[in-house]
Amino acid sequence: MPCERKARFRHNTIAFWLSDEEKQIVEARIKVAGTEKGQYYRASILGQRVEIVAGKYRSDRLAIFLERLLDRAEGGDAYADEETAAILRELLELLKR
Repeated sequence: MPCERKARFRHNTIAFWLSDEEKQIVEARIKVAGTEKGQYYRASILGQRVEIVAGKYRSDRLAIFLERLLDRAEGGDAYADEETAAILRELLELLKR
């Protein structure tokens, strides 16, 4: 019998819908990988490279948000440090290209 939810290390559930064809493909990949379903899903999701694809409006809003974060980081915010500020500067430069 499984342990109670609160006693589990991983206690959050993520659910999504698949078509019958998509489900067959995913289950075949899991069998080929030779892993448990949960392990396969975690490795697939957490191992992905994240790319932000946005139009002009969203990228402008993102730039404004990053500039605010950079201001906080450079202004001595207790939660920010120089490494954070450097990352934010780099992200802002990428957005301006």
